[in-house]
Amino acid sequence: MFTAAEVGAKRPKRPKNCCRSLTPRLLSAESCLIVILNMGGAVSAGEDNDELIDNLKEAQYIRTDLVEQAFRAIDRADYYLEEFKENAYKDLAWKHGNIHLSAPCIYSEVMEALDLQPGLSFLNLGSGTGYLSSMVGLILGPFGVNHGVELHSDVTEYAKQKLDVFIRTSDSFDKFDFCEPSFVTGNCLEIAPDCCQYDRVYCGAGVQKEHEEYMKNLLKVGGILVMPLEEKLTKITRIGPSAWETKKILAVSFAPLVQPCRSESGQPRLVQLRSAPVHSTTGRAQPAGPGPACYPRQHQEGYAPGSHQRRGTQEHTYV
Repeated sequence: MFTAAEVGAKRPKRPKNCCRSLTPRLLSAESCLIVILNMGGAVSAGEDNDELIDNLKEAQYIRTDLVEQAFRAIDRADYYLEEFKENAYKDLAWKHGNIHLSAPCIYSEVMEALDLQPGLSFLNLGSGTGYLSSMVGLILGPFGVNHGVELHSDVTEYAKQKLDVFIRTSDSFDKFDFCEPSFVTGNCLEIAPDCCQYDRVYCGAGVQKEHEEYMKNLLKVGGILVMPLEEKLTKITRIGPSAWETKKILAVSFAPLVQPCRSESGQPRLVQLRSAPVHSTTGRAQPAGPGPACYPRQHQEGYAPGSHQRRGTQEHTYV
């Protein structure tokens, strides 16, 4: 697995609100133009994925080797619908129906802020197309955990299809120890209370102040939460059971979290992220998700069609 070296160079000063994601508010015609320009556009468009990454590096949005390797390994255009792929290498957010991708500068800042390392557990709230979760999986490696919760069932299926294509066809899959994402449909504000805590959590929708504590409690001590909070991309580190460090990273504008709807019985529709099995090699308890476990590349020969599991891999069994 690659190792990352922190780059200490100071990033160039950016215009206020330089990166925005997803749904802008209703504004005047002049303001709408400003918002459209600010839904990304912090770096020049690339001709291909590598050129886009070069531009993100030059602008100091990508600052570590691990993050660069992950961005280069997964082509952003693969997560677009075919008719929109000509826009894939622009630093812009994209939304079509329920499917969305944040601007590359946003994902760069998120990946850097998460300080990802092999073997960590990751929870992606609003996992969308699975693009971010798949990049994270390249860093987490065979003993990590990679879970995603997505509100819309059609987007969950879209993410699973994109993941299947990546595993079956991408050369990058054979070059990395990949932690395969597991996606489940549900409202991320209704995660079952007995859910395990995670080392890293990202929320891809604007978090209302009243839900800040809920999000923070998904973290283990020592864990990092990155989320849009009060129109700032915010990094929160849990330094003790009741102690936190907060850093504002970037001004952003995300669509807000959708509030839960009660079922006909009046009870919440709880999202089940099951409790942790113990890994047979490390003896370490790790969160179990709704889908496959992570696996090392030395066991990846021979992909079984219709499955994300390659023959010869070691799986956890969930009951």
